[in-house]
Amino acid sequence: MPATWLKYGRAVEEIVLEHPKLFPSYHIGAFEALSLPRQYQAGRWVDNWGTVWDNVAEGLDSHPVDDEAPLRDWSRLAGYRAPDPETQDDWVGPVDWQERARRLAQARQQGQLASGSLNHGFMFMRLHYLRGYANLMLDIATGDPRLDQLVALVRDRAVAIVRRWLELGAEIIFAGDDMGTQKALPISPASWRRYIKPAYQAIVAPCKEVGIPFYLHSDGHILEIIPDLVECGVTAINPQIRANGLEGLKKVAKGKVCINLDLDRQLFPFASKAEIQEHIRTAVEALNSPRGGLMLTAECEPDVPLENIRAICETLEEVGAGPA
Repeated sequence: MPATWLKYGRAVEEIVLEHPKLFPSYHIGAFEALSLPRQYQAGRWVDNWGTVWDNVAEGLDSHPVDDEAPLRDWSRLAGYRAPDPETQDDWVGPVDWQERARRLAQARQQGQLASGSLNHGFMFMRLHYLRGYANLMLDIATGDPRLDQLVALVRDRAVAIVRRWLELGAEIIFAGDDMGTQKALPISPASWRRYIKPAYQAIVAPCKEVGIPFYLHSDGHILEIIPDLVECGVTAINPQIRANGLEGLKKVAKGKVCINLDLDRQLFPFASKAEIQEHIRTAVEALNSPRGGLMLTAECEPDVPLENIRAICETLEEVGAGPA
């Protein structure tokens, strides 16, 4: 996280430089030029959808202000317009598709994957950014007919962005949409299939049609809907280990989809080196499969001690990470 770089600076850079297999593109001093996107800057701000955000910790993410959600009153829906996908970003500022095309071409020339993306919170989260979280839960629980119109508005923008990336030659689409809580989905699986699954099917469909991978990150407990996500065409999924559990992920995802396992961020601040090693090795033993495949992600917040960051990197290299 940016806050981790802000806290440790050169000390964490030393660890990064010790592990070029994990960080092959990092160059000395890069952290000094760290530029925080608006959502990681302290203060209150408004995105292009009209959602008000607040951030009290520089380098960590902002949080939407529910009491000021732009569509907290349904009467505002009739005249509401989503940001134009051709000209506006989800967050702040304009979109330069010519520059995005240039970056895709450059990636291909350098032998890298030409990747497109949807901004984090592109579907389910955007609904509660617009309505407010409590309002959205009530909308779903009561089956408010106006919710279908809002879902369509958010869905159509995401579809347009995916299609634009594919037109420019993207070879994979990365996306993130946190749909779980610590222990469960916030809505029933049946409600998720009623409101969210059809939107996901439409968003992923352009990739599915041309055989382009769709990578999805989703925080929280999502076990019940992983088979649905695979059915929608998601080809790689980034679930959290603590919220879903190894046995659950082994049952519903192993061998069925590429797993990029989000290792236990809540363990990292307090664990010993031995506990970190055991955690990572156990995950690999449980989920590694030549069919689908396994990747590992270790996100380190600023509460993770430097010695634990080093232990994480050492163990990831031991279990096999990156090109030889």
